[in-house]
This record gives sequence, structure tokens and C-alpha cells, in this order.
Amino acid sequence: MAAAGSVQKTDEEWRAILSPEQFRILREKGTELKFTGEYDKFFEEGVYKCAGCGTPLYKSATKFNSGCGWPAFFEGLPGAINRTPDPDGRRTEITCAACGGHFGHVFKGEGFKTPTDERHCVNSVSIKFVSGN
Repeated sequence: MAAAGSVQKTDEEWRAILSPEQFRILREKGTELKFTGEYDKFFEEGVYKCAGCGTPLYKSATKFNSGCGWPAFFEGLPGAINRTPDPDGRRTEITCAACGGHFGHVFKGEGFKTPTDERHCVNSVSIKFVSGN
């Protein structure tokens, strides 16, 4: 796994490799409309990687249907995801430990029947699925 902050590019370099929507979400901390992302109702076996730098983030076994309109995971791969409280203290942002790309937010204590009682609410456009087959 890449060291924290090891993938550094200028905005121009990111724009050259990301779609405009990926740039808006990963680099400008945007959010896709709920129920529109390709991975919201997707449950194949494999690994989800950062769409910006390719760092592995989540195993498909940690994905669950939360009904929130975005892909939800209860646990990331060790060391792959950074957590930063939003300035207002109401949410915790999750970003790629390698490139700093924005994925979404993590919520705790919502009562989901998962091992961690966490919901990583992730924008589909910020991740890429790689089949495990």
C-alpha cells in the first residue's frame, strides 16, 4: 500500500486523468446525487479502489445495503482511509490516505447490524470496482 500522501499531483495533472465529475468529487469534495451512482445497488465479489490513484480501499464483503442512496461499507482496509472531522463537527470526512481524494463521510452509531456499527457513505464516482473472479 502507498504511504500516506504519497500520490501528489497538480490540479492540471488530476484533470488530465480524471473525468470532470471525478475531479469535482475527489479533488473538490463534491457529492453525487443519491441513488445515481453505479455502485449503490452493486454487490459483486471483489475490491474497491480509489478512482484517483488505485489504492485498494474496501473489500466487497464489507459492503452493505444501507438504503442511503450511496454505496455503504462498514470497514475500510487498514491504513487506506483517513478520517477528518468536518469544520462544523457534525460529520467525519473520509479521504484516500495515499492521494487525499474525497470519498464521502463515515457515520457511527446508526444501529446497522454490522460488526463496526459504522457506515462509510461513499460516492460511486470516487471508487473503481475490480472483480475478485
